[in-house]
Amino acid sequence: MSRFDGIAARVAIAALVVAVAAMGVLGLGVLVIGGQTFSELMVALGVDVSKSESMFQDSVGRVVVMGLLVAVGLAVGLAVVVGQRLAKPVREASDAAQRIARGDFETRLPRQGPREMRDLAESIDRMAATLAEQRAARDRFIRDAAHELRTPLANLQGYLEALRDGVLQPDETQFDSLLEETARLVRLAHSLDALADGDAGRMLRRARIDLVAHVRTAIGLVEPGLRARDISIEVDAPSARSVDIDPDALAQVLGNLCSNVARYTPVGGRAEVVVSPIGIDGARVAISNTGPGIPAADLPHVFERFYRVDPSRSTESGGAGIGLSIVAQFVAAWGGEVGVESSDGLTRFWFTITG
Repeated sequence: MSRFDGIAARVAIAALVVAVAAMGVLGLGVLVIGGQTFSELMVALGVDVSKSESMFQDSVGRVVVMGLLVAVGLAVGLAVVVGQRLAKPVREASDAAQRIARGDFETRLPRQGPREMRDLAESIDRMAATLAEQRAARDRFIRDAAHELRTPLANLQGYLEALRDGVLQPDETQFDSLLEETARLVRLAHSLDALADGDAGRMLRRARIDLVAHVRTAIGLVEPGLRARDISIEVDAPSARSVDIDPDALAQVLGNLCSNVARYTPVGGRAEVVVSPIGIDGARVAISNTGPGIPAADLPHVFERFYRVDPSRSTESGGAGIGLSIVAQFVAAWGGEVGVESSDGLTRFWFTITG
């Protein structure tokens, strides 16, 4: 790269051109016009023309030339200083961008220089912080996905090795266990597919359906398990509520939220589902249950992928940490809102359907 490609050099060259042009115009005016006027005055006073011209050149011309040299020197010197001060934050920003490109997301820039350079430094810092968060999320996703797959695969491996070595005899119970572990892997794969579809902004197939009927169907799927644990569930809903929505997406959302109720409501607890109309064609569905609740620090993260309030819980007791992410993806895809509240032993998840 040429030494004249830098900001300091370009500013110096521009200042030099401006100084030379300005002094050239000034010198031309003084030497030509001023010299002619001076000669006419001297002739009028009886001084020889050649002598008057020599006097002018010796006095005024020398001053003009010296002034030109001084002006050029000052312009170039000042331009170099200003250019270097401008170039310094640009070089630092370039170096920081290269470090970030190499993966050093902890790079930060000082706020210095003109306002535009300070704004640039702030933008680069925000970019680095965002990339660091994305890398952390990617690493967490890979780590947690491996963890979720490891347990059922290890169980399958153990069963198959025991059957191969004759430690276990093949019977209906063993086959049921193998099918259960395989089903867990299939559910995890389906959940990941649904999550990826949500990220891709998949198009929903809207249809006019009865929301209340779908809510009661979702409750019916988990109600036997609730009754077995002496958990009561109540439904507060109008007789019917028609909405335009993707039936499959709604079933996925209701199924995940109802599964949460079945999983986390303690024995003898209670649950409630409330369907409230919004406007002409909208609705709000709130599903609440008693239990230990969700700590306030965890509430902002419950819809994140693979996030579990208690990371030590297995996929059997705590799920894979994907279900609520899928809920958030589908609700966002149909243009609704989703949220969670938890206090005083009561947790409530809710989502809306826009008309």
